[in-house]
Amino acid sequence: MQEPDYGDVIDLIRKEDPRYDRRAYFFLRDALDHTVKAIKKAEAKSGRKRGSNHVTGQELLEGIRDYAVAQFGPMTHLVFQQWGITRCGDFGEMVYQLIEFGVFSKTDEDRKEDFAEVYDFSEAFIKPFLPQRPRNLVSHVASADSF
Repeated sequence: MQEPDYGDVIDLIRKEDPRYDRRAYFFLRDALDHTVKAIKKAEAKSGRKRGSNHVTGQELLEGIRDYAVAQFGPMTHLVFQQWGITRCGDFGEMVYQLIEFGVFSKTDEDRKEDFAEVYDFSEAFIKPFLPQRPRNLVSHVASADSF
């Protein structure tokens, strides 16, 4: 019997629970791949091996943050909102949906709560793109008048 296509599984999940945009699940899969590669790269650099490709909820969320900022930059927060994702726990919900459908796996130590607000979305996806210091318009106007 042939394994169901990832897109078909997403359609089944969304038929039961349409909270998250279809594109969010594809992003999640790509972010997981990104995270695994980043962990392997760090292992190679340090010379220490983990022994498995398992990624914890916190590691995945860190990878999601890095991958999202690289993909969407200052638009990340808006993209996630459009997809119905407003907090770290939303990724946990999606991961556990994929676990229920046999696409992702988990260990006995893994819990959905591992995804509970590891970071604040505003701090992660808005604040890094704000100007570092407020502009002093008065001094800019004064110096422009001196020409």
